[in-house]
Amino acid sequence: MAAQLILGLSILVTLHELGHFLAARAFGIKVEKFYLFFDAWGFKLFSFKRGETEYGIGWLPLGGYVKIAGMIDESLDTEQLTSEPQPWEFRAKPAWQRLIVMVGGVTMNVILGIAIYAYTLLAYKGEYLPNSEVVDGKGIYAYSLGREIGLQNGDKITAINGSSFERFEELLSTRVMFGANLSVVRNNQTLEIPVPDDFYRRTMAAGRWNFIGYGPVRYQVGKVIEDGPAAKAGILAEDEIIALNGAELTSGDDLPNTVDSLKGKNINVTVIRKGNTTDIPVTVSEEGTIGIAYNAEPVMESGYTMQPYTFGSALAFGTSDAMEALVSNVKGLRRIFTGDEKATDSVQGPIGIATIYGGVWDWARFWAITGLLSMVLAFMNMLPIPALDGGHVIFLLIESIFGFKFSDKVMERAQVVGMVILLSLMVFAVGNDVWKHILN
Repeated sequence: MAAQLILGLSILVTLHELGHFLAARAFGIKVEKFYLFFDAWGFKLFSFKRGETEYGIGWLPLGGYVKIAGMIDESLDTEQLTSEPQPWEFRAKPAWQRLIVMVGGVTMNVILGIAIYAYTLLAYKGEYLPNSEVVDGKGIYAYSLGREIGLQNGDKITAINGSSFERFEELLSTRVMFGANLSVVRNNQTLEIPVPDDFYRRTMAAGRWNFIGYGPVRYQVGKVIEDGPAAKAGILAEDEIIALNGAELTSGDDLPNTVDSLKGKNINVTVIRKGNTTDIPVTVSEEGTIGIAYNAEPVMESGYTMQPYTFGSALAFGTSDAMEALVSNVKGLRRIFTGDEKATDSVQGPIGIATIYGGVWDWARFWAITGLLSMVLAFMNMLPIPALDGGHVIFLLIESIFGFKFSDKVMERAQVVGMVILLSLMVFAVGNDVWKHILN
């Protein structure tokens, strides 16, 4: 977990700061330092100087920075501001150039996020199921969450909020989970089925895979508990459970719910074993279990044709997915401010992010999470908080529009306020991580 977190943050921070660095150098602004992580109190792990810039790695892995000459930043170094502005300093440049320098980091994170999203589609997913295949075919399989909002097996979803869509998986995106209207064709009639605004809470609890799919769910038995009901009845590891008491399993919670409802009773389990279908009678325990560990995944219906990603389509869909991640962060922050969500449930610090990466190194998962974090970093840096890029942008926009330049003293005090806000948020995020870890 720690290694993935450090590598992910190193990539994101380095590219973010590189955006500021390249923009500054393009306008002839001197960059004194370029650091991955913070060299707080002068301590650093490694450094070297090339030209006018010192490059290094600090010891505190909470971000990174570039120190731009003539700019009041988080270092609060105002000594250089006592002299007259020099041509190579940030403060000597016109507002539009300073604005480009400040948005350079966010721009780089957005570009990186899009590139990662496109790469994961092309390298790891490789292909997608066109929604037209499902519409022209048998329609969707409505799992338990889908049935809750009124969807049925065989429904053909043709539009999200009135707009058609290309990939079936877009039905599982935050575009739908945060509330939407689905246009559904059922028995040659078009219906509008609303997805509630808080639907994402249900999918977070039960899993998006329990919403809808393109085929029935199959339960692959991974382990049979010794001396348990399944073992005594003859169920084996690698058996595929397809039905209970003759009823097809179509949802990720059909098996546990059905078994739990038949405590102490006999149940007929239909399995596929080495290509042969077999019915096995099992007595359910008084606890409502049969003693197996399993993996539930949808099985694609035959006749569907997958569409391979090309470089162009991966880039287009990657851009769309990256922007969707950005929009979902905006929606999530809005829900925190309106009180619809608790900050303690939504905010993740370093421990929480490391947990998301997980303890097993899976490159597909690593890049997917890093791409998401790149868009999160872009969004967070554009918040209008002094000390963040967004705070500097607000001041520069005011200067550009109204021609009013804030004094160095005002900028210094704003920076102090911003640092207090950021440190408070950081303490909250880390403390929240630790508290959740203790509770778990």
